[in-house]
Amino acid sequence: MIWGVGVAAYVLAVTNRSSLSAVGVDAAERFDADAATLSLFAVVQLAVYGGMQIPIGVLLDRYGARPIMTIGMILMAVGQLTMALSPSVGVAILARMLLGAGDAAIFPGVLRLIATWFPAQRGPLMVQFTGIVGQTGQLFALIPLAALLHATTWTITFGSVAGLGVLFAVLVALLIRNHPPDRDEDVSVDTSTGAIRVVTSAVDTGVGIRAAWAHPGTRLAFWSHFTTPFAGTAFVLLWGMPFLTAGEGRTVAEAATIMSTYVVVGMVLGPVMGEISRRIPHMRSKALVLPAVVVQAVAWVAVIAFPGPAPLWLLFALAFALAMGGPASMIAFDHARTHNPSHRLSTATGVTNAGGFLAALIAILLIGFTLDLQGAGTPDTYTLDAFRIAFLTQMPLWLLGGAFIVIERKRTRIRLGMDPPRRPRSPRT
Repeated sequence: MIWGVGVAAYVLAVTNRSSLSAVGVDAAERFDADAATLSLFAVVQLAVYGGMQIPIGVLLDRYGARPIMTIGMILMAVGQLTMALSPSVGVAILARMLLGAGDAAIFPGVLRLIATWFPAQRGPLMVQFTGIVGQTGQLFALIPLAALLHATTWTITFGSVAGLGVLFAVLVALLIRNHPPDRDEDVSVDTSTGAIRVVTSAVDTGVGIRAAWAHPGTRLAFWSHFTTPFAGTAFVLLWGMPFLTAGEGRTVAEAATIMSTYVVVGMVLGPVMGEISRRIPHMRSKALVLPAVVVQAVAWVAVIAFPGPAPLWLLFALAFALAMGGPASMIAFDHARTHNPSHRLSTATGVTNAGGFLAALIAILLIGFTLDLQGAGTPDTYTLDAFRIAFLTQMPLWLLGGAFIVIERKRTRIRLGMDPPRRPRSPRT
């Protein structure tokens, strides 16, 4: 029951996070916002979400999951109510900041509940299952939320989501408990060995971060997470629906189906790629991460280079390719866990997670600014050619990230003794 309430709260958090994905054009029209300003909505939300991860970890260690998740749900409800009533861009940006702050508390809180309520050996499976179920929140944002907006009004739609936030804040507060009643603190128990470990969420600062970054395995994790998911995040969080409807000329129903394909394929590929990663631990980057990057880049090149609007099958292929990025990005956390001692794992995980947020922020901003520079910054001026050029700005991010993945993979293999160290260059005579 406790996991069910927690994961349902996470589904709502993902719905809140993705709530602009299907209504980006409507948001641009409501606030008379150009593409750069529309990008700013997503950027500030992600920036606050990322920036809150360390404070949330500290608060979870001190107070446990129940109060922190409750406050998170309340913040998201206030953010969506502010969005529903916002008269200007400035107020709407504040609403997205509140949303990002509340969202930041939910997934870490659910992970803590898994650690304290389930046997330690079942933790990895429950985390994967939580992530898969949580992604259905994107489907709720893409289809029912958009349909409600077009059937009613902006205020009613976002006000309704705010009401759900209040409801789940009450459910979390009433039903969730930090740990089972027979324990007096948050601990994880391995029922096979009897080992008991205190659950901690905080990320070390200073020495811990420097020590984590000094290991090439952590840098490999960072660049893997930097390179694989950002294109899908930019697509599903903000720019996918405007591109498909205003750029490619697809109906809202067709665009929603394409976007939903991205979500469903990602959910299906997650366990598959996770199992492959487990079987080939020393080939993850070469066999899974880099191919996922290449497939995404090739799919975008095919869509951009196609003369005229892309056929429907090619747009579905693009959604499938982008969906590979999410599961591939999870491999980065395998790198972080493999190459760092347990006392530094949270720090390495935080460093790794920062890579994906950084790339997504850059990609979303670059797309928006490029649209504006072409004079195609509003729904009335969106054009297919402008979107094509804007999405090309993702290519340097893939090239940069791919190059560092290759470099840090080699360094990691040398560090592990799997490859011989490079021979120093002999001095010229």
